[in-house]
Amino acid sequence: MRHPIQRGFTLIEVMVVVAIVAILAAIAYPSYSDYAFRARRVDGKEMMMRVAAAQERYYTNLNSYATVAQLGLGDPLVSEKGYYTIGIALANSNQTYTLTATPASSQVGDKCGNLTLTNSGNKGFAGTESNGKCW
Repeated sequence: MRHPIQRGFTLIEVMVVVAIVAILAAIAYPSYSDYAFRARRVDGKEMMMRVAAAQERYYTNLNSYATVAQLGLGDPLVSEKGYYTIGIALANSNQTYTLTATPASSQVGDKCGNLTLTNSGNKGFAGTESNGKCW
């Protein structure tokens, strides 16, 4: 009497594959998450550079820095893809400014937190990452 040939996978084999996939996912997801935050951070940096350039043009013409309304860039000032809102803080009779990019939507969990840029080119952050990684 012949025994039928068994086909397919045993439960143990399937569970081993599931365990391997779970381990790979546990390793890959944090790396992907960090990459996504870094990629979206570019949106805020780009918008801050555009605002800084507009500020310098305004300063060249009127010898003072401008508010968001005076620049005509829209209020509230939101980055192109919507991951950051940009704020302008003027000081010293409008002779200095600090731009602050505040994370919005899916960027809220970024370890860099708020990004800052001053008229003298100083870059900063308000999160737990190192500045080299944020800028």
